Amino acid sequence: MKSTRLNPFQVFRDQWAIMSLYERFEQVVALVLSAVIAVIIVVSLFQLIAIVFTLLVLDAFNPLDHKVFQSVFGMIMTLLIAMEFKHSIVRVALRRDSIIQVKTVILIGLIALARKFVILDPEASPGKIAALAGATLALGATYWLLRKRGDRAAETSEHDPSSSQ
Repeated sequence: MKSTRLNPFQVFRDQWAIMSLYERFEQVVALVLSAVIAVIIVVSLFQLIAIVFTLLVLDAFNPLDHKVFQSVFGMIMTLLIAMEFKHSIVRVALRRDSIIQVKTVILIGLIALARKFVILDPEASPGKIAALAGATLALGATYWLLRKRGDRAAETSEHDPSSSQ
């Protein structure tokens, strides 16, 4: 039985042959950025594991201690942000998207703000909390509007026979 699944390297070679010089440049940059971020993620993950292991061995790990919680979950969320960046770059490298999507950047910004709330000092000023809340609300509203626009565009293309092919 022959597999109908395409070999990704063959697809990449076929696409490479028809790319313009600038598209090839974009492809190389996306692949290099992806590799650099992957190295950063791996190194950061090992550092996180070492820190958590050290805290566990020394019995200093008390998740109810606010400073320890902030530190550990701040590192975890930083890794999640880096992985999301890498994922968005890989989508470009795999030619699923031609450019980094605005919705992806907004979601990464929301993750970064969530991280900021997690590691926020309990004595933070009300102005700082209000500013972070305003930024979160603005990014959330922007994402919601973009998603609504995308949903309407998808609906229109489903009902419009001229746009289906």
